[in-house]
Amino acid sequence: MTCQPSPRHHPDWADAARAVRIETRAFIDGSYTEASDGATFDCINPATGAVLGRVASCSAADVDRAVAAARRSFDAGDWSRCDPAVRRRALIRLADLIEEHRDTLAILETLDTGKLIRDSATLDIPGSADVFRFFGEACDKLLDEAVPVGPGALAMITREPVGVVGAVVPWNFPLKMAAWKCAPALAAGNSVLLKPAEQSPLTALHLAGLAAEAGIPPGVFNVLPGFGPDAGGPIGLHPDVDCVGFTGSTEVGKLFLGYAGRSNMKRVWLECGGKSAFIVCPDAGDLKAAAEAAAAGIFFNQGEVCSATSRLFVHEDIQADFTALLLDAAQAYAPGNPLDLASGMGAMVSEEQTGRVLSYIETGKAEADLLCGGSRVLAETGGSFIAPTIFTHVDPRAVIATEEIFGPVLSVISFRNEADVVGLANASIYGLGASIWTRDLDRAVRMSRALHVGSVSVNAVDHVDLRTPFGGVKQSGNGRDLSLHAFEKYLDLKTTWISIRETAA
Repeated sequence: MTCQPSPRHHPDWADAARAVRIETRAFIDGSYTEASDGATFDCINPATGAVLGRVASCSAADVDRAVAAARRSFDAGDWSRCDPAVRRRALIRLADLIEEHRDTLAILETLDTGKLIRDSATLDIPGSADVFRFFGEACDKLLDEAVPVGPGALAMITREPVGVVGAVVPWNFPLKMAAWKCAPALAAGNSVLLKPAEQSPLTALHLAGLAAEAGIPPGVFNVLPGFGPDAGGPIGLHPDVDCVGFTGSTEVGKLFLGYAGRSNMKRVWLECGGKSAFIVCPDAGDLKAAAEAAAAGIFFNQGEVCSATSRLFVHEDIQADFTALLLDAAQAYAPGNPLDLASGMGAMVSEEQTGRVLSYIETGKAEADLLCGGSRVLAETGGSFIAPTIFTHVDPRAVIATEEIFGPVLSVISFRNEADVVGLANASIYGLGASIWTRDLDRAVRMSRALHVGSVSVNAVDHVDLRTPFGGVKQSGNGRDLSLHAFEKYLDLKTTWISIRETAA
């Protein structure tokens, strides 16, 4: 369920942030611990450039420790084979604890990623609690099946946890993506290794302590901060990891497919890149509402959203009017201090990502017309801020219109007719989401069916709900997060056939 509570107003979020305690150790087998070799890395606040702490940098040796603990806990059965009502109570308790710690978690998320505190406090943290509660409530309601095969036999289909699950999550929605992966995997009875992105480990590490407090047994939930090649790769290659759920770039997703082939052919579920289309038809109706949605679709969370609608297709008959409204809507996203409720957009997650986005912007200046933005701002803060950027008269084959930028950069492309825009929207290696704006129901259904993507929002943008599946096709990945369908990734189906004597001996 989409959770949008009223913003929580602190007298000063910055004062509250100074009082937050930061956990920097890994969490393995029920306890916080340093990395095996004592290695650490600097966790940076991207809004200021300041070091928040030195976080344990896990390696293959730590992965081995965590996998051994996870396998032991799984085989012991205290979680994997317990009454599902036990798991239900623990996961609902964890959801309650997330809500009790919501301010601390929101501050950690904002300090770690540069995202706005109002989004962390009202969307990300409450939404993460909702995910654990949803799957907790569902885990004792998954029913096995008896198949009618005649009087001489009994056939049963049972659902069993796959075993040890690696959850590798990105830096744009750290706690929420951890919840999307870990909640259904835990609810199904698996043991989990969570590997947060090195740019954003803090909420995952805090979550580990809450999970233990909620009653999740030692070894069942482990958190391994560190760099991809050092910790993520060993998870993908480990022969005793049965499944990996990954959200991140398409490039790294392909690495995990290779890791599976090189090791034990573990299943790999991928939610990867996107280049989603936002299509404004000539009968869209309220163009102002559509323009505001288009701005939100690319500038929310600094454009660091896999399903961001970074390609805006506008019918040529309304392009001039719509572009003017879009420019007005973009003014609401002026970057500022993420801890200030008045800021319109936060900081980019890192200097590396800032440089990557600015490089794409320079490419765009040679490919199209710059309508607004196009530069770094607030450099005096020491932070990584980029102005909301819009390019017009973009060739649909241009670099900025085809490659995932993962920043606040929008490409505006004109189209002439429905067949034209469907073809342009589908001409992408990605297939995560799309948005259609029209008042014609026939057109909405017709285009939704023709678009080769995982989710379509009509007269809305990038709508996500706990009760509906989320995921992509093509190089956006496979499998689905959210909804009861998420269980399918973390459960095996077993058929048991029992022959029965038709008469008593």
